[in-house]
Amino acid sequence: MTQQAKQVLEGSETGDEKRSFLRDFSQPWIDLNDKTVMVTGGTGSFGNHFVKTVLAHYKPRRLIIFSRDELKQYEMQQRFPVEQHPCLRFFIGDVRDRDRLDLAMANVDYVVHAAALKQVPAAEYNPFECIRTNVLGAENLVYAALRRNVKKVIALSTDKAANPVNLYGASKLASDKIFVAANNLSGADGTRFAVVRYGNVVGSRGSVVPFFKKLAADGATELPITDARMTRFWITLTQGVNLVLSSMEMSRGGEIFVPKIASTTITGLADILSPNLPQKIIGIRPGEKLHETMIPADDAHCTLEMDDRFVILASFAAALREAYLNRGAKPVAEGFSYSSDNNPEQLDARGLQQLLTEAYA
Repeated sequence: MTQQAKQVLEGSETGDEKRSFLRDFSQPWIDLNDKTVMVTGGTGSFGNHFVKTVLAHYKPRRLIIFSRDELKQYEMQQRFPVEQHPCLRFFIGDVRDRDRLDLAMANVDYVVHAAALKQVPAAEYNPFECIRTNVLGAENLVYAALRRNVKKVIALSTDKAANPVNLYGASKLASDKIFVAANNLSGADGTRFAVVRYGNVVGSRGSVVPFFKKLAADGATELPITDARMTRFWITLTQGVNLVLSSMEMSRGGEIFVPKIASTTITGLADILSPNLPQKIIGIRPGEKLHETMIPADDAHCTLEMDDRFVILASFAAALREAYLNRGAKPVAEGFSYSSDNNPEQLDARGLQQLLTEAYA
């Protein structure tokens, strides 16, 4: 974390309040020392940052990067040389292949499931491929984890899974349901499955931030804006990885963890990234929402609030609900929803600039 970001987080700047959007989700992390950890989709933006964080803070027995792209694996091996990090293992494989997952998970303690097809337009145009990876891939991972007696699995989800209007969101909703229900198959002492759901990652591949930055660098004369009213949730890679590590420690099986993060308008983001470029409204794309929701009102009855996150509990998890209440969680109000337009933490220009500074530090 940058010194400026720390000052803001700690409220040490003169006359400034603490900036809650810089939460670092530093609840106790799970202990990965001498453990075997596998991350699917491990060559993506999240996987790279997750591996970097684990190598910096732990001494795992093995850290397995499981993905299907040999070029990205080669590039990642240059970034994290095995000679310097002998715990690393690079496995070529696809979550569509249950047998390969089963082989890869031999003696694995913890799995972070980040593999997915994530681009909304691509999923709309290639629906069968989206289902095979995001839904059937989730099923394959559950079966392999159960067979190999993995201790815990944390699956990454998206705000688009709540009240979905596109196939990507619908496929991730199905995936979330699979992982929550998988706890019914594992028994009291078996594998625990949980989900982490969050919004757009600042600076990740394919996100609007590097897209706007590239347009500006290439000499564009205007920035395309789908709708001036549009809002989105934002989280940094560091926050996302920290959230996964702390949620993995906290989880008892069947939770969907939703972080308290900030929102902003797309026009506000464009103003900060390229203040001198005019904006052109081009209209909403197929499968796109004006605002994103992470907790719909229909889930309010099973949602608890903690200091830095919400926890959506499965309807069958009455004992788990009591455990969270005993540790200080509180039920949300009836009819509560958590969406990017009603989020109380809306970034102003200064706050957005600080978030970008933290993301690219």
